[in-house]
Amino acid sequence: MRTIGLDVGDKTIGVAVSDPSGLIAQGIKTLKRTIIEEDIIEIKKLVNSFQAEELVVGFPKNMNGTIGPQGQKVIEFVENLKKEIKLPIILWDERLTTVEANRMLIEKADMRRDKRKKVIDKLAATIILQGFLDHKRKI
Repeated sequence: MRTIGLDVGDKTIGVAVSDPSGLIAQGIKTLKRTIIEEDIIEIKKLVNSFQAEELVVGFPKNMNGTIGPQGQKVIEFVENLKKEIKLPIILWDERLTTVEANRMLIEKADMRRDKRKKVIDKLAATIILQGFLDHKRKI
C-alpha cells in the first residue's frame, strides 16, 4: 500500500511517497503553492498517479504540544483536502523535521543554503513519511 507524505508550508508543499510495500519513503517533488484549489488538484494527480491509499500530512506543533498559527493553517488545509480526496488523511507530528532535514543536508551533503532551499521541503516530507511508516510497522 502506497502512502503519500506532505510537508505543507505557506509557499511550498514537499511531497514524498512510500514504496508499494510501505517500508521506505522517497521524496518526489516540491509543489509551489498557488491557490488552495490548484494545490488540491496537484495532490489529487499525485494520489492517482501513485495509486496512494492514504495521506500523511506533517502537523507542526509547538514544542510544548500546543497548536500555533502554522498548525492551524495545516488543519484548515487538511479540512479542504478531505472535501476533495476520499482517503484516510493522517496528521503526523512534524516537530523538528525541517531542523533535521537542514542538519542532514549540511552535515551529510555539505550543501549550501541556496541549494538547500530547493530540496528542504521534499526532504522534510520524506522524514515525516518515514517516521509514520516506521511507527506503523511497530504497531
